[in-house]
Amino acid sequence: MATTTNTNVIHVAGKRKNAVARATLKPGRGIVRVNSILLEQWQPELARVRIQEGLLLAGDTSKQVDIRVNVHGGGVSSQAEACRLAVAKALASWDKSLHNTFLEYDRTLLVADVRSKETHKPGRHGKARAKRQKSYR
Repeated sequence: MATTTNTNVIHVAGKRKNAVARATLKPGRGIVRVNSILLEQWQPELARVRIQEGLLLAGDTSKQVDIRVNVHGGGVSSQAEACRLAVAKALASWDKSLHNTFLEYDRTLLVADVRSKETHKPGRHGKARAKRQKSYR
């Protein structure tokens, strides 16, 4: 869901499992910050590369805007996926021609993966579907 408060500022949210990322895009010099940390310094490297996919596909468009992402909840991987989704949705809202480019590359750049962990059931032990073993002898 992309909302526009001003003609120059775009606010977008991305979710993955329990991670929620909120991205703000505005005209600038191509600076991307995640939780006030420059994307080039974001660790681990695999998470940084996942977030950069949309920026690389956007090309020169990503050099014309600043993106600030706030992310919380979930683990490292799901936070990276949520950031990736939010950044790509913001860029697609900024430049409509990127929409088809992102869909052709990877649909999950624009469409959230809604799968999440199955909840633990009461009266059982261990995992969500584990049941007590029966013994008839």
